[in-house]
Amino acid sequence: MDQPWTHRQRPERLERRIEFADYETTRVFLERLNDLSEQEKRYPDISFGRTYVNLTLRPQQEDGTIEAVDHSIAAAIDALLP
Repeated sequence: MDQPWTHRQRPERLERRIEFADYETTRVFLERLNDLSEQEKRYPDISFGRTYVNLTLRPQQEDGTIEAVDHSIAAAIDALLP
């Protein structure tokens, strides 16, 4: 079951786990995520298995605070989902 983005503290970050029906769907999502990351120059931490992806977005700003720009990239990642 997919979970929405979770705002965590210490260090501040956004996290999300996404589950997929099969490997092919996972692979397609990761390819789309790669394209988005290259386009936006924003690279989340990723761990994945055959049918899931765990994502961590760290703050873009140097002060280490999650801001609107971070939520914007999270929404762009959500838009990649099938």
